[in-house]
Amino acid sequence: MNARRSVPAVVAAVLLAGCMTTPPAGSPTFRHAPLVREAFIADPSAHVFDGRIYVYGSHDVDEPPRDDEPGSAFVMRDYRVLSMDRIGGPVTVHPPGLRLEDVPWADRQLWAPDATYRDGRYYLYFPAKDRDGIFRIGVATGDRPEGPFTAQPEPIPGSYSIDPAVFVDDDGARYMYFGGIHGGQLQRWVSGTYDASMGETDLQQPDAPALMPRVARLSDDLLAFAETPREVVLLDDAGAPLLGGDLDRRFFEAAWMHKHDGRYYFSYSTGDTHTIAYATGDSPYGPFTHRGVVLTPVQGWTTHHSIVEADGRWWLFYHDTELSDRTHLRSAKVAELVHEADGRIRTVDPFVR
Repeated sequence: MNARRSVPAVVAAVLLAGCMTTPPAGSPTFRHAPLVREAFIADPSAHVFDGRIYVYGSHDVDEPPRDDEPGSAFVMRDYRVLSMDRIGGPVTVHPPGLRLEDVPWADRQLWAPDATYRDGRYYLYFPAKDRDGIFRIGVATGDRPEGPFTAQPEPIPGSYSIDPAVFVDDDGARYMYFGGIHGGQLQRWVSGTYDASMGETDLQQPDAPALMPRVARLSDDLLAFAETPREVVLLDDAGAPLLGGDLDRRFFEAAWMHKHDGRYYFSYSTGDTHTIAYATGDSPYGPFTHRGVVLTPVQGWTTHHSIVEADGRWWLFYHDTELSDRTHLRSAKVAELVHEADGRIRTVDPFVR
């Protein structure tokens, strides 16, 4: 780890190189097959509803970007849900469950979503830029897990940034984890209000505590926050907050929470170093201590995942660019996930080496 590495410069260099991480030498052998080939589905958030596995993800399309901000190539305009009876079985690609034009407050970029269920209703949570170019988080509801969903007229009050992920605890309480730096705009909210002049603040303070993701418990109707979002504090082994320059371990985007044997596992993308890392704690609010790597770098610049239990086994859903070899056209995949006896997660390598 180089605490003084210039992340903006790294990002620019990677973009010029086509936004691709380096696969193994020679022709890469991908360990897992894409779930589907007829649509590019990225950022897969998997859940089991009524015994069937549903995957909520971004629907990548090849369209001209509408702005010159970071991430402008990702112009997604609707959500397509995947479903299957079992891992390895046939996968259904459902019709669009929600379209950009059906979200009254949204202007562009329907990025990584998530979903939950309660009392016969399904709730789809999603980020989008409003007409001021600010990312907010919205919610849409429906009677079926694949949609169609009807969006609320306004985004969740007090919401901001990207990558909502909803965790249901054993007592039924639901918590939303969210945030993403750089194109996800989390760095623009360090003062508590949106400040467009705050470009990449976290990445320019390598020796200060890193910008942390956010968490808030949801209201009883699942349409709002029940509290003001708070930081999810990520610690090193010594109990100190991870630093902004700790590129191998600090948070970048793609928050996810799961619980195993009474322990809370918070996992996330490190962004520039292209891993899915994880940290553990004793409360859904944290703090969480960094433990290791869930997924080593995939082909493609972005990495985003979810972890779910199905049929008595644990599964890691992720994406890469095997089918397109283009960073903004990604495909969802799945791999088995193993929790070791000591509580650690066995690292998944997306390539056969």
